[in-house]
Amino acid sequence: MVFAKQLREGVRRGRIRCSVRIWQHPKVKVGGRYAMDEGHIVVGSIEPITKRQITRDLARESGFASVKDLLEMAQHGSGRNVFLIRFHYLPPGAWDTMDR
Repeated sequence: MVFAKQLREGVRRGRIRCSVRIWQHPKVKVGGRYAMDEGHIVVGSIEPITKRQITRDLARESGFASVKDLLEMAQHGSGRNVFLIRFHYLPPGAWDTMDR
């Protein structure tokens, strides 16, 4: 998973633990690890949602000031399916105790 530069610090610090993506189909899988900077993103869940389910609170939880800002960033290519992805950041050298 790739995050905009302005979101990465919030992800590393654990303040951002979810992301809304608009894709044709999921591009990550539950339990998957994806490199981010020197650590990894570990996907905990993927849930299909609708755009109407994206609230101001969910936008803030995802690191955005508004639903509009989130939607502008969430669109990837010609995708029309909305996914809520919950994850945690695994710092460099850390073991993921959630897998055990």
